[in-house]
Amino acid sequence: MTGFKILELRIGRAAPLGASGALSAIEKHKVEGALAAGPLGLDGDEQADRKHHGGPDKAIHAYAVSHLPGWANELPAQAERFRPGAFGENLVIGGASEADICLGDRWRIGSTLVEVSQGRQPCWKLNWRFEVPDMARRVQESGRTGWYFRVIEPGVIAAGDRGTLVTRPHAAWTLTRTSHLLYHDRMNRPALAELAKLPGLPENLATSGGSAAVFRPDGGLVAPPRYVSVVRRFLRLDFVNQHGAACSQMAVESELEPTAA
Repeated sequence: MTGFKILELRIGRAAPLGASGALSAIEKHKVEGALAAGPLGLDGDEQADRKHHGGPDKAIHAYAVSHLPGWANELPAQAERFRPGAFGENLVIGGASEADICLGDRWRIGSTLVEVSQGRQPCWKLNWRFEVPDMARRVQESGRTGWYFRVIEPGVIAAGDRGTLVTRPHAAWTLTRTSHLLYHDRMNRPALAELAKLPGLPENLATSGGSAAVFRPDGGLVAPPRYVSVVRRFLRLDFVNQHGAACSQMAVESELEPTAA
């Protein structure tokens, strides 16, 4: 792959989302011209829920335009909704998808240097966005999640800019592989341990301090140093949240056991 192209640049402001009334900035409008990109994202963009969105590790959200026809075919009743910007992305990407992007990649886009921090972890607001009760789960299980960039060197980004790969320290860890491991291959403890040791992972994916900690198979908390979390039972919980949206959550029954060290 030689790179990708920024087809559209999008930003948004927080507003009530559908009948839920919850504030969300998922509705982002197309911007003509260039925008400054800094540690917290694109100039003029906003996140309503800063606990789960935004911040340095989720400064800029990118989504592959190539996924949209597939979604329209799978959900024909919502086909007209699957257009650029549908997933609340800041960058509409042409020429690349999760299979082409790796954790830790550094890309030059315009004058901005960005780094791939993680794949998107879809939330319940996608259910309201598309009026599909299990849309967040569909996105998660499909691996067509999009991804986040952190900004390493602030600069300017415009539609039409190309993304040029600068460094790729973790070529084995495409976002497709990472997503499959976290959501479909949770019992693969050697791979989870390898992933946990990658430098530069966000706090929600790894501990700090370089310990030999191991991911829990649900992709959540990591066991303390010198211990591993041994799964006794694996559960999937389906429920309706306070906004009336169908949600799914993975849970484990586990015990901590000392490592050989």
